[in-house]
Amino acid sequence: MVGADTAWIIVATALVLFMSLPGLALFYGGLVRARNVLSVFMQVYAIACLMSVLWLAVGYSIAFGDGGAYWGGLGKAFLSGIGADSVIEGQTIPEILFFAFQMTFAVITPALIVGAYVERIGFGFVMLFSGLWMLLCYAPVAHWIWGGGFLSDGGIFGATGVKDFAGGIVVHETAGLAALVIAVILGPRRNRTTPPHSPGFVMIGAGMLWVGWFGFNGGSQLAADGGAAMALTVTHISAATASLTWALWEKIKYGKASLVGLVTGTIAGLASITPASGFVGPLEALLIGAVAGVLCQEAVTLIRNKLNIDDTLDVFAVHGVGGVFGTVMIAVFGAGSWAAQFGGLAVVGVYTLVVSVALVKLVALITPLRVDHETEVNGLDLSVHGERAYDITS
Repeated sequence: MVGADTAWIIVATALVLFMSLPGLALFYGGLVRARNVLSVFMQVYAIACLMSVLWLAVGYSIAFGDGGAYWGGLGKAFLSGIGADSVIEGQTIPEILFFAFQMTFAVITPALIVGAYVERIGFGFVMLFSGLWMLLCYAPVAHWIWGGGFLSDGGIFGATGVKDFAGGIVVHETAGLAALVIAVILGPRRNRTTPPHSPGFVMIGAGMLWVGWFGFNGGSQLAADGGAAMALTVTHISAATASLTWALWEKIKYGKASLVGLVTGTIAGLASITPASGFVGPLEALLIGAVAGVLCQEAVTLIRNKLNIDDTLDVFAVHGVGGVFGTVMIAVFGAGSWAAQFGGLAVVGVYTLVVSVALVKLVALITPLRVDHETEVNGLDLSVHGERAYDITS
């Protein structure tokens, strides 16, 4: 084991958890109405807790066990056989640290889906769906690409395999498509015109996500070296550039550039660079970010206005489209094969759609998918959780 590598991945693990708690919670919470902000905090926080326990139980084993080409098996369930000194062959960090680092990815991926169904979802549904989805969708896909499965190097696409440095397919495509599925089946909110109650929360959350993303992408190098430094650098360049192009495009189209738009561009740039961050340099990152700010904004318009789908906080348009775009750009820049990149996107896309639809239908038979009309009108905070975010009487 190399001490510097271990120290860096410990920091990166904390940074990725910071993305969810409190980064994503604040980002999403600021975008909803004041009467629903605590419900968003509750959903993200509870998902983080549940995914951590499930990752320990069987999730890590499914994703990174030695079971075969399609799933990792249960040989590492509850970290069986893994101690403080255990090291995976070819790595320089303890396996227990690799477990913890990957756990934070398993936390944020289902948490991203929250943005599609806020203000109208049943809390029991959120918990049951998220747990099953992580185990049956996210963990197998992680194994296919990162755990030595059939889409990785030496798999069905030959020696190169599908290139996904930090989660364009594994995290963003899967979460984006699952979000789209839930949004379509759940149906729109009864009031879609209310603006975000706290753009300040949105900006603070986006800033935390930006900082945390250095651990997300830089940590995926699994070493404290030049590769990690380059991944961190290109992540920043893409985020900054996409923020500017989103704001500029918004100004051109609507006459004003908004704070919420600016920071949504940041997230678009971060999602888009994620799969490519280990394979490109600063100039390529500049191009990826520049396109992402416009591409993802147009995807928002398409989903919201043309297709009339209430993916409330634009999970598919920003994360799904951004992740797919960044994955394709790996082939554009010659760092991966066209067949592998498109093939990986297609295989994972079809699998995610099938599993997500099946799970929504199944879980809805067990616990209500949507809250009743009165609860939705009054807000989920007080009706479901018995609390208010703000004392409106003072």
